[in-house]
Amino acid sequence: MTYSDYTKVFKQLKTKPVILEKYKKHNAPKERSCGVSLKRCRRCGRIRAHISKYGIHLCRQCFREIAPELGFKKYD
Repeated sequence: MTYSDYTKVFKQLKTKPVILEKYKKHNAPKERSCGVSLKRCRRCGRIRAHISKYGIHLCRQCFREIAPELGFKKYD
């Protein structure tokens, strides 16, 4: 599932300010104070499979790609 950016439509509605405000009101994502959606991967923005241990804040896919650079070793 992708997390689309609701601001893409702003270019089209720039000439219609009333409709633009209504669009923002109904389509802006809800501001969250807790929960899964609050933690995102720093690199790609995914919210699932998030690793926050040691302050890494990466999803498992990104972590796997850059783990050797961070100093983690893969054991066989």
